[in-house]
Amino acid sequence: MWRRLKLYLEFVKIEHTLFALPIAYAGAILAGEITPEIAFLILTAFTGLRTFAMACNRIIDREIDARNPRTAKRHLPAGLITLREAYGIALVGLLIYFVSAFFINKTAFLLSPIPAAVSYIYPYLKRFTCLSHYFLALSVAFALLGGWIAVTDSIAFPEKLILFALALLFWEAGFDMIYALQDAEFDRKEGLHSVGGHFGVEFAKKLSILNHGVFFVLLAIAFWGDQILSLALPFVGILLFLEHYIIREKHDEGRVQMSFFYLNAVLSGIVFLAIFAQFLLSTQLS
Repeated sequence: MWRRLKLYLEFVKIEHTLFALPIAYAGAILAGEITPEIAFLILTAFTGLRTFAMACNRIIDREIDARNPRTAKRHLPAGLITLREAYGIALVGLLIYFVSAFFINKTAFLLSPIPAAVSYIYPYLKRFTCLSHYFLALSVAFALLGGWIAVTDSIAFPEKLILFALALLFWEAGFDMIYALQDAEFDRKEGLHSVGGHFGVEFAKKLSILNHGVFFVLLAIAFWGDQILSLALPFVGILLFLEHYIIREKHDEGRVQMSFFYLNAVLSGIVFLAIFAQFLLSTQLS
């Protein structure tokens, strides 16, 4: 049983929640005080949606994954789990997400189909357009806005939040381009539309840098005047620089994993902690 559960968690890459879960909580903190109940429901909603999204990605791409030497050992192509099990995981994740949204508030529940639809559509877009990187990036922007909605039951987003969400769009699109570098040659042969496969690796690296530059500028504008986040910005800049420095010459799996996963998880955590610390400071001063 535990071995099977471990396979299921590996199948949906549960550790990748480190990217955006802090961002969802950041949205909630920016909205005001967050109760333990709402904090728990954000966790379950986010994890459920993330599970559904990854399961759909793996199900829809299973034949492509089987032809790609890098991904041929994934759970479905390798037969480690059945297609029926994969659909079951997706449905359980979706159910947890919708139930959590229902208990959060009316606005969260009414809007909940939108992120779910984006998660389902994304894998198909890779077959048609390079804009799929930006479509995927909507997920992290939705995480931020969802955190705000969970606390306020409203879509009256302040300018700061909108700028932050837009910044996150460029952040995730940029690091998704880095992740896709591993499969640039395969994508080109298969006619898949990653930026690296369509325009070449060097172009993808430059566009990723541009995206992260836009992210940094928008983040700085969004939190201009916030003392603690202003202090955190140099660390964000260093992490972004390291992401691209690591892959400047080679983009093998180890380097991409460090650039795409570990550094971005740290970056996400730093931004969350800075927003939380700013909240505590503002609370003490008020």
